[in-house]
Amino acid sequence: MTHQHRVVVWATGGIGSIAIRAIQRRPDLELVGVWVHSPEKVGKDAGELANGEPIGLAATDDADALMALKPDCVIYAASGPERDALAIPDYVKLLEAGLNVVTTSTTRLVNPHLYEPAEWRDQLAAAAKQGQASLYASGIEPGFAADYLPLVLSTQSSQIEKIHAFEIGLYDDYGVPDIMINGLGFGQPLDYQPWISYPGAIAGEWQGQIRLVADALGVELQEVREGFDRAATDRTLDVAMGTVEAGTCGAIRMQAIGVVDDREAIVIEHVTRLAHDVAPDWPTGIGDLSYRVKITGDPDIDCTLAATLRDPQRAGIAGMTSGAGAMVATAMRVVNAVPYVVAAEPGLLSSVDLPLTIPRNAFVTR
Repeated sequence: MTHQHRVVVWATGGIGSIAIRAIQRRPDLELVGVWVHSPEKVGKDAGELANGEPIGLAATDDADALMALKPDCVIYAASGPERDALAIPDYVKLLEAGLNVVTTSTTRLVNPHLYEPAEWRDQLAAAAKQGQASLYASGIEPGFAADYLPLVLSTQSSQIEKIHAFEIGLYDDYGVPDIMINGLGFGQPLDYQPWISYPGAIAGEWQGQIRLVADALGVELQEVREGFDRAATDRTLDVAMGTVEAGTCGAIRMQAIGVVDDREAIVIEHVTRLAHDVAPDWPTGIGDLSYRVKITGDPDIDCTLAATLRDPQRAGIAGMTSGAGAMVATAMRVVNAVPYVVAAEPGLLSSVDLPLTIPRNAFVTR
């Protein structure tokens, strides 16, 4: 008989809903509770909240009641503004209670040893020690495509000169104006200064991944530099965030550059467009969203990854196109890790601290 790990899903947004549906198909996972933030969701069937069939489990906002169930792991997928400030106290409470946590909410925890602010990191480490539990964060990017995948590919390398990882995506269906406008500067004049362009913002987002790769490969980083560029659209675009006028920002290009021996050695680059034909001279990918890793060395390695869904409606992600497959991949990076995190030594974990998180019950048989 397959051993079942008892799990709670924390929130029923896009990622949480995907996790709920996946757990129902896995003989090694048992869903024992679901936390929701909105009062109108309390008491609703968790399966219906996840855009699926009823499963006979009512959602609740009573965190203490869920913790009293003593699940083996909490799949934490809450999102929203100031998510870290809200999530860290939750993690601390769960860890102190002896509950393992896997999360997609706090992306900078993919390298927990460099997470900042240090005060919060110390709180998490102390809570994990007290409760003898583990915390693991992942996703497709951050969490896989620009950090773990390069390390997997590097197992083919004799010598490495440079690693360059890309996310190349179309964000026309991303409808959160605060992030798209104030955070990234889309639809604004090219002299507008969004949050991501402030010194330290790009490095703050991705230096943990760069240092994860560098540490794993045994190289010492001198510094992490930043690069930021933007391009105007030459026509008006109607996208999910609203109308983007011609002459305003329709694409951005961000680089976090790890310097080794006075040269650019480990680079994470995000190219984000609102239409495929904006900034055509910048790197392009496959379809609406893809990831690419180029390793220059002996041998040269070039790998492109695209996560797509044949039927987003059937997967319960109606209304999304470019990001639907990546959402499933993000959710499954933590769902598939549950048995490995439960088995791990207590503490703050990164992907290099775990074995390959193979999903032993994902293969479809008929």
